[in-house]
Amino acid sequence: MSTSTTSTPIGQKSTKRSVTGSANSDDIPNIDIGHAYDQHYVDAEIHYEHHEKMADFFGRNMPVHHHDRFYQVHVILNGTVRVHLDETSYTVKGPMFFFTPPTVPHAFVTDNNATGHVITARQQLVWELMGAMIPTGLASKSFINSPLCVALSPEKDPTAERMLHLLTLMADENDHTSMEHTLALKALLQLVLIDIARLSDQKQPKQKTRKEDVRIFHRFNELIEAHFCEHLTLTQYSEMISVTEARLNEICRRLAGLPSKRLIMERLMQEARRQLTYSVAPITEISYQLGFKDPAYFARFFRRNAGVTASEYREKVK
Repeated sequence: MSTSTTSTPIGQKSTKRSVTGSANSDDIPNIDIGHAYDQHYVDAEIHYEHHEKMADFFGRNMPVHHHDRFYQVHVILNGTVRVHLDETSYTVKGPMFFFTPPTVPHAFVTDNNATGHVITARQQLVWELMGAMIPTGLASKSFINSPLCVALSPEKDPTAERMLHLLTLMADENDHTSMEHTLALKALLQLVLIDIARLSDQKQPKQKTRKEDVRIFHRFNELIEAHFCEHLTLTQYSEMISVTEARLNEICRRLAGLPSKRLIMERLMQEARRQLTYSVAPITEISYQLGFKDPAYFARFFRRNAGVTASEYREKVK
């Protein structure tokens, strides 16, 4: 797997679109999985990955972003998932899935032990696979263009059980690169899309969240992404957003299930794990890149939050 190894923001490009419906649009990063995460898939029509592997790279708190010309299906098998799809928020227990069409802004937070599947497919391919379904009445054009968040009950619903089995088969096929495996992935994706269409009427009720709170949460994540290596205080972040620390903390607990300070720390830990995994730089150099003036303090910080030393972690993931 060929991956990015820099500590620059994860977005590749950005688009102007409001995440709150307000007149003032924010810059929302456009993430191209093939370029940002796995360069083996730059020209691929389908990209499959285990959720936990992508979370190790991008973090469990995924700030608002979109995928231009790509659909995505996230299936989370366990834990609590907090999802923000455009202007709507959901809190759902796994197993669940959320479906995002191209250009739809989305953000999500998963538990540290969450596992699952992530499928990214080119827009044209999804249109082709679902085009045959529309005349049958199984899928509608609005389904293709609308985000979804659905809780799954495989023990009660055969469609949910089958969908999860199909995703396991996709994971098996993804270990190969031959033409027949590519064809198998496309066939399996079409079956998954059929099950998503069948399950779409079970969409989760919307969470009552003020648009302004969502805007503040996304802005906070945007600022963390830009400044986490500077080790700003929570007071400094609050002043940049023009809210009190107490309100910012309450919003983060409600929308992400984590206090605001924890979100800042998690971003630092995410980058530390990423650098230890994908970079060959000495640990001392990594500590300086992450804004730690004292490598010994970084060592204590990492061990306290990871449960192992930085060198032990690097040895484990190599």
